[in-house]
Amino acid sequence: MVSAQRRRGQVAKVWKTKIVTDRRGNHTRGADPDSPHIVRAAFIPQRSARAEVPGQQQINVTRMIVAAHLTDVDLWSRVEWNGRHWDIVTPPAYHHGTRHTRHWSLDIRERP
Repeated sequence: MVSAQRRRGQVAKVWKTKIVTDRRGNHTRGADPDSPHIVRAAFIPQRSARAEVPGQQQINVTRMIVAAHLTDVDLWSRVEWNGRHWDIVTPPAYHHGTRHTRHWSLDIRERP
């Protein structure tokens, strides 16, 4: 039994990170565009700032809590949730506990 927040959470797509070789032979990291993973997660708003003046940027940051078995997710991964695309802005933090409560928390920022 997982935590109630994650069990009844919202559905999101997560594109895991993969290493890609470009035409010049350079190895770069990026979101794997081929196969998004569907996860159920809890979302907790962290901070936001509205664009008040032309030229400013609106900032929405939310904490995403997902199951511990999600792997290969880091700062280069992407998230689609609530009809919007999000970038991961802090390294994922692993929270160890019983097998029912262990999880990853990711801070995600809405793409402009």
